[in-house]
Amino acid sequence: MPITILETSPDAAEAVALINELDEHLNQLPYPERSRHAYSIDKLMREGVAFFVMRYEGNSAACGGIKLFDGDYGEVKRMYVRPVFRGLGLGKAMLNHLAEYARERQINLLRLETGIYQKEAIGLYDRYGFQRRSPFGEYEEDPMSVYFEKSIAMPGS
Repeated sequence: MPITILETSPDAAEAVALINELDEHLNQLPYPERSRHAYSIDKLMREGVAFFVMRYEGNSAACGGIKLFDGDYGEVKRMYVRPVFRGLGLGKAMLNHLAEYARERQINLLRLETGIYQKEAIGLYDRYGFQRRSPFGEYEEDPMSVYFEKSIAMPGS
């Protein structure tokens, strides 16, 4: 597949454009303020989130980040695939990349939170083998959120 994934700063122009598109989409959905957990660009940088931009045939197509928690787990952050590039397997490719990044740092568990209106994302996470779980970290029980985790340990490790 003609894709490249590059680590970049969340405040790089290409990353900002993708994050802004994601925020525009999320802001149209009926989530109450207390159910909005997306990291701002400043918070992504402050929290040390490793951030990646994916290009498909040279075009900026998707992004995703991962925040590592003390050797315990990695939390997937700000996953987004531009609508024109959906259905090409880019979301799965980004998850594979984030999982490999985590494994290289001795992290064998991925977690994430997404909103109930993110039907495509929930479908992707289900197909990728994530399991539903209770809130983790700083999250609290919220009927507008779905929490997931997946072991990414290599067989035999």
